[in-house]
Amino acid sequence: MATIIPSQNTSVSDTSKHRFNTSYILGISFVSALGGYLFGFDFAVISGALPFLEKAFELNAYWEGFATGSLALGAVLGCFCAGRIADRSGRRPGLLVAALIFAVSSLGMAFSPTRDIFILARFCAGIGVGMASMLSPMYIAEISPAHLRGRMVAINQLTIVFGILFTNLINYLLRNTGNDAWRWMFGLGFVPSVLFFAGALWLPESPRWLVKAGRQHKAGEILNKIGDANFARQSLSDIEGSLSGITKTNFSDVFKKGVMPAVLVGIGLAVFQRLCGINTVFNYAPKIFESIGASQDDQLLQTVFIGGVNLVFTIIAMLLVDKLGRKPLMLTGAAGLAVLYIIVAQLLGSQFAGVSWFLLAAIGMYALSLAPVTWVLISEIFPNRVRGEATSIAVVSLWISYFILVFTFPVIFEKMQDKSFYIYSAVCVAGFIFVWLKVKETKGKTLEELEHIMTGNNA
Repeated sequence: MATIIPSQNTSVSDTSKHRFNTSYILGISFVSALGGYLFGFDFAVISGALPFLEKAFELNAYWEGFATGSLALGAVLGCFCAGRIADRSGRRPGLLVAALIFAVSSLGMAFSPTRDIFILARFCAGIGVGMASMLSPMYIAEISPAHLRGRMVAINQLTIVFGILFTNLINYLLRNTGNDAWRWMFGLGFVPSVLFFAGALWLPESPRWLVKAGRQHKAGEILNKIGDANFARQSLSDIEGSLSGITKTNFSDVFKKGVMPAVLVGIGLAVFQRLCGINTVFNYAPKIFESIGASQDDQLLQTVFIGGVNLVFTIIAMLLVDKLGRKPLMLTGAAGLAVLYIIVAQLLGSQFAGVSWFLLAAIGMYALSLAPVTWVLISEIFPNRVRGEATSIAVVSLWISYFILVFTFPVIFEKMQDKSFYIYSAVCVAGFIFVWLKVKETKGKTLEELEHIMTGNNA
């Protein structure tokens, strides 16, 4: 492994002392985060469409889980594709490809004549989701100053939850438009996909990728648009230092001794975020509320409430992530969910309608902590030279875990009902211990400083 040579210039850790073009940074972040909106759309649309799909394609518990989880299988492939594109061609081309996939797959799902074609189209949508879930936060992290990075990356999570809320609201409004309402639910994803593609054409390339590709002059131009001359000069020097002596990387580099600890932390965070169980509420809210006697209208209305709570607490998380730090929020979320799941299990078992309040509290707890902070950490903790490959491994782990969760839930819930949530409570206890022991605080540090910390080069 090549030795990392730290910059000899003054650190830019305290980036708040420099002047920044805030509107430019926000514009870049929001456009890139449109990938998050489409992630949220494809993630949430199945919840409202599932009651219609069950009738249209006669889905049993197995096919219900597979139709939902096929998105995750496509996302696994999308992550691998995104990692290769991001490191060979740049972050921006990957975002453009993801936008095209979103557009085509939305129409494919809307016009699907059979169950198998629908599942294939949803698998393709998953490829776009996987690419966006990896590239959008990574890109935002690479263009953001350290003191703003947590909030800027959290914008991606904000657009995800806005996508979930808006999609749930559209699903609710379309609920009484006939048996083909589900086709409109999926087809409407074409519109934001086109907007995302148009916006991505305007985005600059990541300065860190440009330096890695030997295009220092272009990287300097972009850094000068982001901040003042001192920030640009020092940032460029730090990036060059972190890549010093490295001419080419390959996938095997992520398994080397200095990088592997960060990769294992990234995998652990990703697996915990999905297996914590909250996505059963997002994707199967109608099924859960049906078990306590709610009508189909009430089931879909609950998904709107879920989206609203998710949005409010994500905004709060954006305000706190760079103040309180990543680790305290993760620990709070793990502990809070562990307790709330036990309460939910008890109330579901007694058929108490008030369980909805505790499910909404669980959504809020997740949105405040695990949802945005996991993405922030994954975008931060890997070295510059292998960020694309390492991020793809972490996000692949996330989507494999998501598939396991949503594929198994219909069968587990059919057999265990309320007791299902005891399993997820136990996962949250394990996640709390993992975060306490293995996750280091990252707020306020440049990506280059974090590289020294995570790889053990603290000198």
